[in-house]
Amino acid sequence: MGWKSSLAATSAALLAQHASAQSMLRFGCSQLVIERSDPLVNPGINPSSHTHQIVGGNSFNFSMDPATMDPAKASTCTSCTYSEDFSNYWTASMFFRSPENGTYRLVPQFANWRRLGSDEKLPQDGGVTVYYMPPFGGSSKVTAFKPGFRMIAGDPTLRAKQGTYPGICHRCQGNGDGFAPCDSRDTSEFPLKMCPGGIRATVIFPSCWDGVNLDSPDHRSHMAYAPGSAALAGAACPASHPVRVPQVMYEIMWDTRPFNDPKYFEGGKQPFVYSFGDATGHGQHGDYLFGWKDESLQRGMDELGKNGCYDDNCSSALKIQDGKDAIACTKASQVEESVGRNGEWLTALPGNVPVT
Repeated sequence: MGWKSSLAATSAALLAQHASAQSMLRFGCSQLVIERSDPLVNPGINPSSHTHQIVGGNSFNFSMDPATMDPAKASTCTSCTYSEDFSNYWTASMFFRSPENGTYRLVPQFANWRRLGSDEKLPQDGGVTVYYMPPFGGSSKVTAFKPGFRMIAGDPTLRAKQGTYPGICHRCQGNGDGFAPCDSRDTSEFPLKMCPGGIRATVIFPSCWDGVNLDSPDHRSHMAYAPGSAALAGAACPASHPVRVPQVMYEIMWDTRPFNDPKYFEGGKQPFVYSFGDATGHGQHGDYLFGWKDESLQRGMDELGKNGCYDDNCSSALKIQDGKDAIACTKASQVEESVGRNGEWLTALPGNVPVT
């Protein structure tokens, strides 16, 4: 079975399990800060090469050295609604590039939907919708990440479809969109058409760990996608990476609606660019740094499907804070520069990153 067929099958399983409302942890993490920092790829460098939108624990800094700090102990608040989750999750920012004069404007975000078929939104201000998913098929048992664990999904150097991952995609909301993440109607590149409901970006991380290393030089080699190359994984893992961990997924809701002018999409073009200079979208990526308190993540994953534990409602095993408190957890930028947070136009991408 090819990866597309396998992905379709696992996507159908996701749809069925999601409908049962007892399949995964899914919750909102509001914006903590937007700045040029990246403690995984550019540890200790102030500033890093391009801007990221960062969510999670407020101890986030330029180094995040696992030998000297634990986010669960160093943070005083988290922008996630599960109040024991002080992990940090970050992705590149998206900008609109004006075809008229070449200036840039930060694309705003909006809250994700709380339930399928509902108009209710998650209590979040921008940021990321985070998923922790058990296997789709086979044993549901997973081993939670350990303190110091970190990883990356996607490849920011890509500018073509070749070499992309099936779990890195964009959805054109309201214009022929499907449901399951990264299905056949989603694309690794930016949509080449106007999206009435904005663009949903998805980053799906690998689910298999080597069981030894909390990180690796490329932040990838200690992890592996499940056999078959499907983004959404079952319980199986390769012998080289035998430990099944929760599969992490991000959804980022970009409000591209203010830029829905037909002239911006003429001739197979589109006007959006990521903060690292990618005008194709193929290089979308996400960074993950574990920071759950004590054994709380394991407790939550073990509770799934029991006592009404699902999505952002697992109060039988995890502590939940009010959405207003999560939204109030922010921090000042560590870099003194404008990144367009207030809607201002910029003459260049922050850091003068060239568009490629």
